[in-house]
Amino acid sequence: MVPLTPPDAFASLRIPDFRYFVMNSFLITATLLIQEVTLGYELYKMTHDPLALGLVGLAEALPFIALSLFGGHLADRRDKKRILQWSLLVILLGSVILYLAFQPSVVSGLSRTMQLVIIYGVIMLIGTAKGFYSPASSSLKPFLVPRELYTNSATWSSSFWQAGAIAGPGIAGFLYSWFGFDNTLIFVIVLLAVCFLLLTLIKPRPVLVSNEPAKNFLESLKEGFRFVFNTQIVFYAISLDLFSVLFGGVVAILPVFAEDILKVGAEGLGFLRAAPSIGALLTMAYMTKHPPTHNAWRNMLLAVLGFGVATLVFALSTSFYLSLFMLALTGAFDSISVIIRQTILQIFPPDHMRGRVAAVNGIFISSSNEIGAFESGLMASLLGTVPSVALGGLVTLGVVSYVYAKSKALFSVRLDDSMTGL
Repeated sequence: MVPLTPPDAFASLRIPDFRYFVMNSFLITATLLIQEVTLGYELYKMTHDPLALGLVGLAEALPFIALSLFGGHLADRRDKKRILQWSLLVILLGSVILYLAFQPSVVSGLSRTMQLVIIYGVIMLIGTAKGFYSPASSSLKPFLVPRELYTNSATWSSSFWQAGAIAGPGIAGFLYSWFGFDNTLIFVIVLLAVCFLLLTLIKPRPVLVSNEPAKNFLESLKEGFRFVFNTQIVFYAISLDLFSVLFGGVVAILPVFAEDILKVGAEGLGFLRAAPSIGALLTMAYMTKHPPTHNAWRNMLLAVLGFGVATLVFALSTSFYLSLFMLALTGAFDSISVIIRQTILQIFPPDHMRGRVAAVNGIFISSSNEIGAFESGLMASLLGTVPSVALGGLVTLGVVSYVYAKSKALFSVRLDDSMTGL
């Protein structure tokens, strides 16, 4: 009997363009989180209002949702690399505006209201850029690796993203404590320039156009929505993430836990923000050898169930270390669902529709993350921080139960067979 050759866990990383792609993913994730964490802490110090933190998510989500469908339409018809570069330049501009606005000579002449207007305005500008960046990035990734490496590439791209999500908040807390907000923004600007350099190293990919008759913008978008809503596994995979993070996410109001409940300050906030990504990265390291795509739907439901339970325990915890552990578990469970969802989104959409499907997915994800951040801030201000997070965990458990009842046919889907074209 011929022994089986073990899978090459580093297969995707041996492709240069994919390496540049995930290095950029790591760096831009870490950089934007450094800016987000320090900005959130600065905002809470200015206002002491959890709703002010929730409005950060809303300010980013509104332009993102409004423009990402057009961004997906554009990504299917234009050079994806160029879209990424132009979008990144807009994000860089936003960071420069923030830096200039917080110089002492400028701050002294600004009212508190005007400072908030500038902060939320820049966040909206970044949300606008992400409306184009996100679908272009998601739709470019499948063209960088062969089909048989989709799960491997999804694992690695998620791992690099999670590594950035660990490094960013952890570094942010120390940068804020040691160097202050304005000097941290200089660091952010430099790192965004490095991200732009990494994107230039990726070779442009040809634009694939469908043989079907040309469609106008609205018809093109309807086609993307129809595909998502008519492909059950895609629809339920996206919906699970939407509702679990929308109601169960706690990231936006972690400054409240750090300052008022656990009393660990800016550095403790950095650890709290990094904990979910540490759990995710450790889990993803394991999944490079043992991917969760066998019995994928069962694993997806169990992961979201675990996410809800960990969120509920975190809400009730008054111990810093137990809170860290629960946040790490939310990241671990979320990483399993992320890899399964990314693999589904790489396998099922046809090549000429990837940008639009990525845009629809982006709207769902943005709704869960940014609108979820607004929901977290609003509910915390109405119900109190702990009750609002506990309620979110319970809602997540209810969502999993409902989807389980509606999606039993998906237990027979084998993603491994789909990747080999069977």
